[in-house]
Amino acid sequence: MLNPAIEAHLLDVQKPSRYTGGEIGQIVKDKSDIAVRFAFCFPDIYDVGMSHLGMKILYSLINERENYWCERVFAPWPDMEEIMRQEHILLYALESGDEIRNFDFIGFTLQYEMSYTNILNMLDLAGVPVLQKDRGEQIFPLVVGGGPCACNPEPIADFFDLFILGEGEEVNLELMDLYHKMHQEHASRSEFLKAAAQIEGIYVPSLYETAYHPDGTVKSITPLEHAPEKITKRVITDMNQVYYPEQVVIPFIEPIHDRVSVEVLRGCIRGCRFCQAGFLYRPFREKSAETVCRQGVALCENSGYDELSLSSLSTSDHSQIEQILDKLLEYTEQEHVNLSLPSLRIDNFSKSVLDKVTTIRKSGLTFAPEAGTQRLRDVINKNVTEEEVMRTCKIAFEGGYTTVKLYFMMGLPTETDEDIIGIADLAQKVVNLFYDMPDRAKGKLQVSISTATFVPKPFTPFEFEPQTEKAEILRKQQILKKAIKSKKIKASMHISDVSQMEAVLARGDRRICSVIYDAWKSGCKLDSWEEFFDASRWYAAFEKNHLDPSFYANRTRSYEELMPWDHIDYLVSKKFLIWENQKAHAAQTTPPCREYCAGCGANQCLGRPCF
Repeated sequence: MLNPAIEAHLLDVQKPSRYTGGEIGQIVKDKSDIAVRFAFCFPDIYDVGMSHLGMKILYSLINERENYWCERVFAPWPDMEEIMRQEHILLYALESGDEIRNFDFIGFTLQYEMSYTNILNMLDLAGVPVLQKDRGEQIFPLVVGGGPCACNPEPIADFFDLFILGEGEEVNLELMDLYHKMHQEHASRSEFLKAAAQIEGIYVPSLYETAYHPDGTVKSITPLEHAPEKITKRVITDMNQVYYPEQVVIPFIEPIHDRVSVEVLRGCIRGCRFCQAGFLYRPFREKSAETVCRQGVALCENSGYDELSLSSLSTSDHSQIEQILDKLLEYTEQEHVNLSLPSLRIDNFSKSVLDKVTTIRKSGLTFAPEAGTQRLRDVINKNVTEEEVMRTCKIAFEGGYTTVKLYFMMGLPTETDEDIIGIADLAQKVVNLFYDMPDRAKGKLQVSISTATFVPKPFTPFEFEPQTEKAEILRKQQILKKAIKSKKIKASMHISDVSQMEAVLARGDRRICSVIYDAWKSGCKLDSWEEFFDASRWYAAFEKNHLDPSFYANRTRSYEELMPWDHIDYLVSKKFLIWENQKAHAAQTTPPCREYCAGCGANQCLGRPCF
């Protein structure tokens, strides 16, 4: 039931339906029958969070249990937050309208580092102490984190009771089952946390102690009270058997991605050395074509959506992609449903796939060469040649496409000015290719290039690399602008202090908790929104805590250095990451996993080779 104080102010805020609940597909239960309540918190606004596939999966999964109830919670926009603070309204769940401080679990999904201050703000809005050490043994709910950023939880360790590492479909229910049992036994919070730490994939930061060398690097990470020395991520081994929802909540307002999605695979065979997701989600596992199609049709039938997306890191790498498209197109064309195929790869983009994509959408095609020269593409192990880029663009142009978007990064390891000029040269070759083809509609071509600043991330071969400083990125941007000669090429370049903060939060240690806390206390929140990010407050927080952001973002780390996340095992060995880093500096490539197993170690959880 909606709080009357909230209801009275709905017309005073933007998009009131962000705060009402009551959508088609939401799950409401009788509280008297519920043993464990879970508040699934997305640390950003409703419009963003309602697009998140992980929330949809776990929301439905938990609610399959009759006596467990998972409800949704999002960060309010500043207009609503102001009203909530003025009226002393605590953060509540959309399904019941109940204050989440009375739940058993408050769970945050950690999708991007710049959401960390939102987490603190939401806890404060909920009336829950922000710091873990300030929560009592029995009173407050357990604060849980999971998702890709949990791979290095140290910068936010002081705010969480525990983290779920890896894939959550099995371990979430195991954790809730343990809580249900121990709650009936009247166990204390600390007793529960010690028991939870024995579940594979659960990390309890209060059971570990970090020491530092005089130079600021990590000296040791010591487990306490029988906690495991290494915490290993959880992995779903059979994608055809894992739970997947057939119904989703239909939002009242249009979210960022207004469609249903069916996950076709997990992991990636490519091994791009900058890509954290490609290593975090190893090993590579596919759903069968039959499973993908059945789940996709069920979602469309039960939701009424007219767009279905095939979701993965690299959808066109599915071994049965053409069978999937053939079968789904029979349904989508008949039912007038648009089929979205993101994550296309340049090097396996065939004419037959194009023919199918052409029936799907008529906008532009997007590809990611990432680097402008072959040397640098070899450094990052992109395994894409200029010839493949040209072949792909030729197929697209022959298929009637006149808009191509190319994504690149700046500040990659070993990058030179020649590599930057190579971005413009590659875009120009695409333009020339178009106008060299017969019967082209002259003047209609648009080649867009977009550049992002490279951010080194944990559990990648580039975790040892420095981030290029802002002044140098700005200089390289000017080089690129001067190198672009054609009006048919439109460049989008952006740099801000957000990139450095992202690098700090990605590779930080536990001392960064104090920086985040002080940044939040000074007013930082919604930091992933350009209009709210205030770099001066962040730098002031670093200065207050006598820490230098460049120590975390802009220095090279030795192979021998103990990383803040080295007590966490994502199955890809550090030895492999070092080997890949060395190969990068020699501009040597590693073939895709399907062609050759490089021995990263991720398949140990399967008990068999990935392929």
